Amino acid sequence: MLRVVVLVSGGGTNLQAILDAVDSGRITNTEIVAVISNNAGAYAIERAKEHSIPAFVVSPKAYETRDAFNEALLATVDACKPDLIVLAGFLVKIPAAMIGKYRQKIINIHPSLIPSFCGVGYYGLRVHEAALERGVKITGATVHYVDEGTDTGPILLQKAVEVLPGDTPEILQRRVMEQAEWVLLPQAIDMIANGREQETERQ
Repeated sequence: MLRVVVLVSGGGTNLQAILDAVDSGRITNTEIVAVISNNAGAYAIERAKEHSIPAFVVSPKAYETRDAFNEALLATVDACKPDLIVLAGFLVKIPAAMIGKYRQKIINIHPSLIPSFCGVGYYGLRVHEAALERGVKITGATVHYVDEGTDTGPILLQKAVEVLPGDTPEILQRRVMEQAEWVLLPQAIDMIANGREQETERQ
């Protein structure tokens, strides 16, 4: 049974997609053992409680230094004994010590087809604004392993999404979530839980 800890910062729509996939059997051999947020007001915490999943808040604001926060975050993760850490809209830089300790055991979902529209500064709506500014016809989402860089780790899965005439950043963001993010993240977790990580052909 794969023990999964999900790290979130906001509403938790990707977390909900994971929970729904576990409930429906699209993710097997997996237990979501904890949800950790840097934001006490994140609705994702309520989603965890509704599923009777322990939820923890580790906020940088509660610590005098970034190092102290990083240590507290790692200690909280360690206490959950995860086999896999899933970043589902977690807007905090992952401490180097955590990346080193959990190498190839941390995955992230990014709302573009890496290497397009990724790296420092590309998160949330900004990704979709950049895609529309560039005039691309295809965008999508990527699940990748986390390394010391920003969106630079090995790619696990990708799924393309069409950009349509009249799209706004908000409309495109929603379509990428529905057609790619909420599909890919559960798929990636199920693959890892069942030892099928090598099935990394593009979707």
